[in-house]
Amino acid sequence: MPAPADARVRTFHALHGAGCFVMPNPWDAGSARLLAALGFPALATTSAGYAWTLGQRDNDVARDAMLAHLTALAAAVDVPVNADFEGGFAVEPEGVAANVRLAAATGIAGLSIEDSTGDPASPLFDRTLAVERIAAARAAIDASGTGVVLTARSEGFFVGRPDLDETLARLRAFADAGADCLYAPGITTPEQIAAVVAAVAPKPVNLLVNGSFITVAEAARLGVRRISVGGALARVAWTAALDAARTIAADGTFAAFDTAVSSAAIHALITPKTPDGRRLPAGL
Repeated sequence: MPAPADARVRTFHALHGAGCFVMPNPWDAGSARLLAALGFPALATTSAGYAWTLGQRDNDVARDAMLAHLTALAAAVDVPVNADFEGGFAVEPEGVAANVRLAAATGIAGLSIEDSTGDPASPLFDRTLAVERIAAARAAIDASGTGVVLTARSEGFFVGRPDLDETLARLRAFADAGADCLYAPGITTPEQIAAVVAAVAPKPVNLLVNGSFITVAEAARLGVRRISVGGALARVAWTAALDAARTIAADGTFAAFDTAVSSAAIHALITPKTPDGRRLPAGL
């Protein structure tokens, strides 16, 4: 039985207080249980990884499907879950606020709101509107009484606008508007990371690590408090499945299965435990 949502919210806030923790991104209840069983102190959803399980592209999942997904993941594990809530499934601040209230009721411990529009010609919301959207999310969380951690994302480096000065200005404004944690996915150099950390200090910074450009220890030395991996773990899983399937299709052999983890090992990791620590039989 997962810990109460309010206890996980408190735990999540405490994790941001000092040090650096890794918050990997599962894409369904099974992968969430697997990662929690490995000892990660918190998890984060991945909009891309979840969309792929539905045969959809990232950002094509409807709001209600995403809310159901958040509910399922939060119920599947005992650790805090942070939600990739994309752009709040609305443009205007009032719509963002209404949807954030719904998300905060799913059992999650945190959520992120980004400033990308999905329009290649104008990929970022006007800065003033972007700040108003974060302020609306902050007010919605406060009104909900849940205390979930609000992360504000500036997506310039992800959407073809890698302007560090603009990114820093947006993150500072988001921090002033009430964001608890700040996030600029796509930054990779020590100089960029250090600049973001300094710009919003003392508020914590999330770093997206989807390649081998940094280690946990190096990120910690730069002042990063939280590391997530986005859809990278899901891509690793897809890669392994595709490689094995292509071998079958190409030459009719099944050697890839010889190195796969056993069903028993998977069951041992994902089967829920009883309050006294015993694992329930698989399927219960």
